[in-house]
Amino acid sequence: MLGVVLLVGNPNAGKSTLFNRLAHGHAHVGNWHGVTVDALEKQAVIGGRPCTLVDLPGIYTTEGRSMEEKFAARYVAERPSAAIVFVAECAGLSRTVPLMHALTAGRRKCMLVLTKRRRFEREGGRLDPDGLRRCLGIPVLFAEDDVASAVGKLLDGPLREVPLADMGGLVSLPSEQLGRFDRFLLNGFFGLFFFVALLLAVFFVTFFSGMPGDLLKTLVEEFFTVTLAGYAAAIPSPVVRSLVSDGILMSLGSVLSFLPQIALLHFFLIVLEESGLMSRLAVLTDGLLSRIGLSGRAVFSLLMGFGCTAVAVTTTKGLDDKRMQRRVILCLPYLSCSAKLPVYLTLSASFFENAFAAALLLYGAGVWLALIAALYLKEKTPPLVMELAPLQFPAPLFTLKSLLFQIKQFIIKVATVVLAFFLFSWLLSSFDPSFALCTVENSMLARICRPLGCLFAPVGMGDWRIAYAAISGLIAKENVAGAIAMFYGAFPYPPASAFAFSVFMLTCSPCVSAIAATARELGAGRALLYAAAQTLSALLACYLVYFLLTGSVAVTLPALLFCFTAFYGIHEKVHRHDRHHAQRIYRDRLRTGGARASRALKGPRSARQRRKGGRGLPLAPGR
Repeated sequence: MLGVVLLVGNPNAGKSTLFNRLAHGHAHVGNWHGVTVDALEKQAVIGGRPCTLVDLPGIYTTEGRSMEEKFAARYVAERPSAAIVFVAECAGLSRTVPLMHALTAGRRKCMLVLTKRRRFEREGGRLDPDGLRRCLGIPVLFAEDDVASAVGKLLDGPLREVPLADMGGLVSLPSEQLGRFDRFLLNGFFGLFFFVALLLAVFFVTFFSGMPGDLLKTLVEEFFTVTLAGYAAAIPSPVVRSLVSDGILMSLGSVLSFLPQIALLHFFLIVLEESGLMSRLAVLTDGLLSRIGLSGRAVFSLLMGFGCTAVAVTTTKGLDDKRMQRRVILCLPYLSCSAKLPVYLTLSASFFENAFAAALLLYGAGVWLALIAALYLKEKTPPLVMELAPLQFPAPLFTLKSLLFQIKQFIIKVATVVLAFFLFSWLLSSFDPSFALCTVENSMLARICRPLGCLFAPVGMGDWRIAYAAISGLIAKENVAGAIAMFYGAFPYPPASAFAFSVFMLTCSPCVSAIAATARELGAGRALLYAAAQTLSALLACYLVYFLLTGSVAVTLPALLFCFTAFYGIHEKVHRHDRHHAQRIYRDRLRTGGARASRALKGPRSARQRRKGGRGLPLAPGR
């Protein structure tokens, strides 16, 4: 029978790093709380024994406050025959021993692996591994030891229960006082100034004219539009030449030219994670986020939203409860992911000469919209309990590997999903129903999509090609920039229309992969409801911005009313679900003669009940 080995320990203890080492996996690792939010399983041969290795989310206690902790505790409890490898930082051993004692109460095959030894000893800590083995009665070794052989022996070893032992004299902890730089980062004024300045510096290097991001983007553009286009022009067949020039080079080049700037943004996020600055930012922003119904933990998911919305949705499992998870997921579409960057820079040339100012405006507007959405959906939040990750200089090799992985993922997406969409669009836009080569206006695509031209007609763009480009963004946001390049070359409409369309792209539903991630977390019905409501409100916001810019006040107020009504509908859907569930439980208890309900559970009669003459829910006798 195939053995099962569970990697269990506090957040940021090094479980995923050990998982990658033992199973030769590629789990995402990082120097902050909440990297692993689900069980990651892989079959491997460890120490000569075939087994299933499972990397679990971080956990402090079996009671667990966050969803990820509750999931990990339940996963361990449901697998009593699985062996457990407890992974603990040397400095966090005092927290791990009570957890080990609680999880081995029914006797388990277990061992302890200690990580981050060098940092622990460099800061003055001391530890006696032989004394720990005798005290705890289980195998104890450091991460740099032969862990694989020990795991192989563990599967054949005896069942043990870890005692709740006093480790006085066995472990000497280093000083836990905050350093000078930590005190600076956690200062409400100076820390906030530091992170804002850091963010502006990243945007400056990425988008400002003459900076590395802009220079590299120009080089990639010239490679596609000059070098490769010159070779394509020599193709004798007009059909093949159109396919290569218009269907592939024009579309893919318009997306891949933004790869250097996307890579710079991902590099910033990787450095923020690995340096330990992420957890400081969470503590620093907890006060602000608590005012809008979120906690400092949410900053991890929100920052991940600038990289990929689908990934950010997955990380919301590390939040405190489902209600906060729903609120964060509703905020994430307003934070511009890296896939929206090509769209912004394609459109911004119509209303800003400086790409830096355009990107800063649109990214900043997205942040404000996310904060407003969180404020509108505000609920009481629990206090923040989180461990600060150690400050460290990011390892250059690990940073490079992480960055190359993100670049590879982007190129794979462009070379598969995006390219398939462009080839499909080229085919339908280049041939008529008889499959004869024709102009775009006489193509099959024009006949199918011409009714869609009314969608953006109120903002001065009554062209079906713009509507088709916008709808293609629901598959992948990169499609929008490619479609505009394929149909127009450059965006042909005036600044007011371009900015209104940018607002639509900023506020509309995320791509299919993000919707699928939301469905996995909240259910398919809720995910589709969110996507439809966000797309409708984005279209109305697009109209509203255009009317404000062009002075059409007569139409602005109705559009503003529609936007408020759509957003209020989402708010009501989120907040009324729990109340209806409570009323259903109350009715079930009355039918079965159960406990009496209080007025607080019943709630006051609604206006609709009073109009219909209803009496609401009856009070139980004796109240």
